[in-house]
Amino acid sequence: MSDQQVLPSRPLPFVWRYVRQRRLPFSLLAGVVVLAGACSVAVQYAMKLIVDAMARDQTSGNDVWWPLGLFLGLIATEAVLWRSGGWLGCRNIVAACAALRVELFEQLSHHSTRYFRQHHSGALANRITATATAAGGIYGAAVWSIIPPCVDFIGAIVVLSTVDWRMATALFCFVLVLGLVIIAFGARGRGLHQYYGEQAAQVGGEIVDAISNIWAVQAFSAQARERERLERALSEEALAQRRSWMYVEKARVIHDACLWLAASAMLFWVLQSWRQGNATAGDVVVVSALTFRILHGSRDLALALVGTAQQFGVIGEMLRVVARPEAVPDVRGAKPLRLERASIVFDDVHYSYPDGNRAVRGVSLSVPAGQKVGLVGPSGAGKSTVLSLLQRADEPDSGRILIGGQSIHDVTLESLKAAISVVPQDISLFRRSVMENIRYGRPDATEEEVMQAAAQAHCAEFINRMPHGYSTVVGERGAMLSGGERQRIGIARAFLKNAPILLLDEATSALDSHSEMLIQIALAELMRSRTVVAAAHRLSSVARYDRIVVLEDGRVVEDGTLEELLLAGGPFRVLWDLQVNRKGAWAADPAGECSFFTAAGKTAGSALIQVGTPHAAQSPDPAATGETELK
Repeated sequence: MSDQQVLPSRPLPFVWRYVRQRRLPFSLLAGVVVLAGACSVAVQYAMKLIVDAMARDQTSGNDVWWPLGLFLGLIATEAVLWRSGGWLGCRNIVAACAALRVELFEQLSHHSTRYFRQHHSGALANRITATATAAGGIYGAAVWSIIPPCVDFIGAIVVLSTVDWRMATALFCFVLVLGLVIIAFGARGRGLHQYYGEQAAQVGGEIVDAISNIWAVQAFSAQARERERLERALSEEALAQRRSWMYVEKARVIHDACLWLAASAMLFWVLQSWRQGNATAGDVVVVSALTFRILHGSRDLALALVGTAQQFGVIGEMLRVVARPEAVPDVRGAKPLRLERASIVFDDVHYSYPDGNRAVRGVSLSVPAGQKVGLVGPSGAGKSTVLSLLQRADEPDSGRILIGGQSIHDVTLESLKAAISVVPQDISLFRRSVMENIRYGRPDATEEEVMQAAAQAHCAEFINRMPHGYSTVVGERGAMLSGGERQRIGIARAFLKNAPILLLDEATSALDSHSEMLIQIALAELMRSRTVVAAAHRLSSVARYDRIVVLEDGRVVEDGTLEELLLAGGPFRVLWDLQVNRKGAWAADPAGECSFFTAAGKTAGSALIQVGTPHAAQSPDPAATGETELK
């Protein structure tokens, strides 16, 4: 969260964060619960007064009525306070958990794409849900199982001190020691609870992973294999849950044994005092009632503390995974990017992956505003990494990247993203309507602007054929659309965003020739008057760009126009000949009499020939030769 405080890395400050955000409502809730607990102790004292009055005047009973009125009044007040606490708790705890989930999602959404490749998306979603549940459990336990016993304990000590201060002191020491033992015991089991949280998140991730790839599961008849895999994961989760649960049960056994000993000792003590005439019948009643109330309350307290230790374990595991600092945050004093001309400069840029593998080695590249540059090279050459660095998804190890003469390291990420449109190979669509998916490029766009962008991207025809037109829901990840249709929706987004810089990352590599031709036409329109950097495997898709940059092993090995690179006979010519010979496509051969178009639309040479086949000439494929005019 670039513009907000970083989430705490420890569970207790994390939970307390959402209480501090609602200080007044939570303070009011705590006050109501404290008063309700005080009333419950006072009810026991009122019962003592009734019994003592009955013992003093066994015939008329005149002294009984006012203690009885006090008793009934306290019961009514206690009930009102508890119900008020329930209403306040419902509002505050639910609101705190909702805010927690929103902030966790925001934290998650700022992580790098590499982070999401390393974690199950389902497990991450489950962690957010489980954390909200755990936090709600902690807040609820604090309100209903921790504060009331503490109030009971303090009130009981005060009341018992009126009977025998030694009795009150003994009970105080016993409960204090018992509480410390249970808390220490619970803390030792935190590792078990965290491990259970990890396994639960892992199982959730496995289920989501299988469902999101259900086509592959069914295509390979792998239902039985996936069931076995899930059963293994569930058995691990069940074992972790049993261990966590049994640890809690051990704490309960310890507490119940101590409860029996303490209750027995207190009852023997007060009965002996009554026999000696040092205690009244009302004292026996109140000591018995308060002893059991305190000891049962201390059991609730101890078990709540052990339970919250489990919940803190779940939250701690989540914070370890989700609440990491952003990989590329805004630097202190970052300013918005101000673009007068959308030029791009790579100045001796080096970058290595986290595992130490060198991906970019001393790349220096200057792209004037409005120029169209293609990045080509074998797989793993660093094309996509260069685009990723340009979007500041990662930070270079050394060197600078400038846009419009400003270092992207020193500008805000939001302004940088606003200046760049990206059309990737795999367009991400939401399970929302076509209108919402296109409007994602600019949320404040009108319906007319969305429709105009769709028309520019050649989407209008297939959208109008849909059952509900622009209101049609496209399914999860756009499953209701073909690959070419999804790609054109992505281009429509870019039209709508209207950013001065356009990045294309293998935007047509997975399409058939007809879809590629339509998309090339749409891209040609989109690229007008914009600075374009495109990574491509199909050389034909960048053949008519102003420049082509060849990357190998993270280095720039060639840089020039199509004509210059073909005439040079270097790595680009090798790649060109491989693709042309493999496909039997039309190509330009500068060694003979051939024709091809430059980015300005001029013709070099005089005749088209087919390279790599002895057969008669065939009609050229516009998609293969890239004969879509770019301006």
